[in-house]
Amino acid sequence: MQAVINVAIAPLTTNPALWAQNPQQSRLVDELLLGMPVEITGEAEQHMVPVRTFYGYTGWVAQDALLTGPKAEEWLVQPQMVVIARWADVLAESRVQGACVAAGLPLGARVAVQGEPEDGWQAVTLPDGRTGYLRADALAPLYTQPCEQDQEKLRAAIAQAAKRYLGTPYRWGGKTPMGIDCSGLVSMAYLLCGISIYRDARIEEGFPIREIDRGDMKPGDLLFFPGHVAMYLGDGRYCHSTGRAGDDGFTVNSLDPAAPDYRADLAEKITAVGSYFS
Repeated sequence: MQAVINVAIAPLTTNPALWAQNPQQSRLVDELLLGMPVEITGEAEQHMVPVRTFYGYTGWVAQDALLTGPKAEEWLVQPQMVVIARWADVLAESRVQGACVAAGLPLGARVAVQGEPEDGWQAVTLPDGRTGYLRADALAPLYTQPCEQDQEKLRAAIAQAAKRYLGTPYRWGGKTPMGIDCSGLVSMAYLLCGISIYRDARIEEGFPIREIDRGDMKPGDLLFFPGHVAMYLGDGRYCHSTGRAGDDGFTVNSLDPAAPDYRADLAEKITAVGSYFS
């Protein structure tokens, strides 16, 4: 059964019993964002539902975070856009004084759009049917195919999408500007550009990242380490989300041993370089 995420951020967890008793004891494995489609794969337990995401990840989400039935089906066929501001509020009026209909939609959330923008505002509908307005510049097309046909432009777009998370702290399983992990960062950067890659820090068969020679890497390619992944930016530099004390989140480091931001613990342990590009 198809369903739609009906809250701003829905934690995806591994253990429904622990989550129901105490969310702090259940391990966060991913975060699902408003408007994202999921497939329900089994029966509810402890008010939690097993789901599979459109990018192949599985886990359990709170039952009340899901929209199902005809409303979900109607939502899935509406024209949609994606939030590209770090955070965005849906207002009842197309002016900053409007009452807040929905607060804190994160970068990557999806809304249905009604008509064309007017005076810098876009009329939107949320999955549950509430309507309001978002600033038009907080939205971008929801790509289901690569956003650029030219390889260099697509590489640049992917790298730029990753940089939208500048200033974001580290959160295991996180995928928003409130907190993001290493694979969350690179997978969201690709997703914002219309490409679904594997959510974890490894190359997985059946997903569009393949191993290449390190000497061939270019901006947008991925660097893999034991339990970690980063995005190459060019000129020997890469960005990643790291939980290391002193960095804690989105960080740019260098592969050059002479650079002040060189990390030997990573640069000397690269296990693979992966690329979407042929």
